[in-house]
Amino acid sequence: MAEALTRLETEDLQGNLHEVQELLRRQKVVETLVGRQEMAKHALVEQLVHKQHLTELRTKLDKLHAADIAYILEALPLEERLAVWDLVKADRDGEILLEVSDAVRESLIAAMDPRELVAAAGTLEADQLADLAPDLPADVLEAVVQALPLEERERMRAALSYAEGTVGALMDFEMITVREDVTLEAVTGELRRMESLPDHTDQLFVVDRAQGLLGTLPLSRLIVSDLALEVGRVMVPERVELHPEDGAEDAASAFERYNLVSAPVVDVRNRLLGRLTVSTVVDYIRQKSAQAQLAEGGLREEEDIFAPVLNSFKNRWSWLAINLVTAFIASRVIGAFEGSIERLVALAALMPIVAGIGGNSGNQTITMIVRALALGQIQAAYWAKLLAKELGVALLNGVVWGTLLGVIAYALYKNVALGGVMALAMILTLVLAALMGVAIPWLRARFGKDPAVGSSVLVTACTDSGGFFIFLGLATLILV
Repeated sequence: MAEALTRLETEDLQGNLHEVQELLRRQKVVETLVGRQEMAKHALVEQLVHKQHLTELRTKLDKLHAADIAYILEALPLEERLAVWDLVKADRDGEILLEVSDAVRESLIAAMDPRELVAAAGTLEADQLADLAPDLPADVLEAVVQALPLEERERMRAALSYAEGTVGALMDFEMITVREDVTLEAVTGELRRMESLPDHTDQLFVVDRAQGLLGTLPLSRLIVSDLALEVGRVMVPERVELHPEDGAEDAASAFERYNLVSAPVVDVRNRLLGRLTVSTVVDYIRQKSAQAQLAEGGLREEEDIFAPVLNSFKNRWSWLAINLVTAFIASRVIGAFEGSIERLVALAALMPIVAGIGGNSGNQTITMIVRALALGQIQAAYWAKLLAKELGVALLNGVVWGTLLGVIAYALYKNVALGGVMALAMILTLVLAALMGVAIPWLRARFGKDPAVGSSVLVTACTDSGGFFIFLGLATLILV
């Protein structure tokens, strides 16, 4: 069922994107045709045609959710993206800026003048502004802060004071609090007077006069309990309390473990500061997952797919330079055995197989370990056991696949010794891949670096050079 819904959502997104692209294309075609005609009142006709298409496109955009518009903006080249962005209603600019990727947000902000940015930021809550703040020019941010009410201003400064990747940087200040000595009837009446509840409100927070957290009142209990009862008799003690300094990864694990929709954030004196919601946690997990995928491929940051060439070059060049060095090392390893390859040409055909399988095996190991590190599942005392386990897996795989490749090598070249070299080289290369797959993330984590950054590049470099050296070295010793 979930897969079907995901497929339908994707189809809807693609349908909206294609419709917007078609409207943009039609506008260009008609404007080009009108521009070629020689007629009276040419400028008036061109203006009317232009307005007709813009109105149709604006009507389409007004019906879409902010997240859907963000998807469309990310999928359009810069010129068309800015054309669509100009048609979005000004009161929606802020929420759309929050939905788009960081790279696309930069291009949109660069196209807006300071007054537009101030107006867009002014539609956002304090915690949302804190998310947008790093991308805003200093003068715009100052103007926005000064325009905020005092309470909102303090909330925004509080949110900005917490380090990135902490609960404090993600928490939401919008929540509903109640006192323990009021009746459920009074609480229900107060809720009915509200225009709407904050998103993902599954519980109310019970506090004392000093905003100290006493417990929570789940909406499910509020609905089924006797309205004459006081909150204190129905509330439940809060089992999961987060602190603003807690890591966002730890909070995400708690949400997953306890199936939470929201959780309170308290300070050291147990005063309620805000709450963390499941939507924010999911957004954070997706962002970290995307960053990990980019990092494994050697990309320093998320990249706009339609970014200028120079920007993309700056994002990609560093790990490509490292890859160039490692490729040169691998070529020199091969060069050291030129004589052996000349005497036995079969070595040239077989050596990429050894290195390729070693690289795949190393990437499997490193992917598993990086994920486990992100989830906090690997403790310092267990690295040795983890290494022993991965070496065992490598040996088993090496025996199975090495034997198979040895048989294939013998069948192709009718050389028993070559088959034996192939089998032994495969075993040793997979052992090397397992060793590197554990050692690379361990070393990066040990020195305070992100274990995912460039991990696949490094492990592939090690297995390529090491695999060539092992295979060609064994062949030189045994066959040549």
